[in-house]
Amino acid sequence: MDNRFATAFVIACVLSLISTIYMAASIGTDFWYEYRSPVQENSSDLNKSIWTDFASDEADEKTYNDALFRYNGTVGLWRRCITIPQNTYWYSPPERTESFDMVTKCISFTLNEQFVEKFVDPGNHNSGIDLLRTYLWRCQFLLPFVSLGLMCFGALIGLCACICRSLYPTIATGILHLLAGLCTLGSVSCYVAGIELLHQKLELPENVSGEFGWSFCLACVSAPLQFMASALFVWAAHTNRKEYTFMKAYRVA
Repeated sequence: MDNRFATAFVIACVLSLISTIYMAASIGTDFWYEYRSPVQENSSDLNKSIWTDFASDEADEKTYNDALFRYNGTVGLWRRCITIPQNTYWYSPPERTESFDMVTKCISFTLNEQFVEKFVDPGNHNSGIDLLRTYLWRCQFLLPFVSLGLMCFGALIGLCACICRSLYPTIATGILHLLAGLCTLGSVSCYVAGIELLHQKLELPENVSGEFGWSFCLACVSAPLQFMASALFVWAAHTNRKEYTFMKAYRVA
């Protein structure tokens, strides 16, 4: 094997490993989107009511999004989190400490919530099903797992190529990484579109802002790494095969 192809193969493997780590971290963390809102008063009845509604299995899209807007919420592919006062009082609350006695509490999305239909008017079941938002949500949830699976399958093929001491099978690895990159890019695009459509339906309250978090950024970085790894795998395998064919023809001649 020529040193050029071996070097390209090693670089592609490193890029693939980094993109896999980034993608796995992105899927497993809760900071795809973050809301910033003023700290709420430590009102016992209000906070308990908000938390009860937020954690309820019957919480609809509007209910948990209102809590996310108001209580510095963060959203991932699997969980939603809000930051609320750790202790509540039925009387006037004592002076706040430096940390404001705040605690972050998270609730996981159930599989039913991942695939449930979205409504034209969030929270209003009589407003009709919003097919676009429904399928955007499902794609943003499924595509990252497809991407991760394709990269793992590609890694197995690459391992077999190493055992066989041949670069040619890595063409399949390159194609799988290309598909994985498209899935990652599709997931990121679906998430951005879904957030924008949601904010058109539910406008952010005054003094509340939102921004994409670092989990989302990891997914964004993972996609180009997958494309670069794909290009290197395909180039190394194709060019090595081509030179081997030319050399074989020359020896025959």
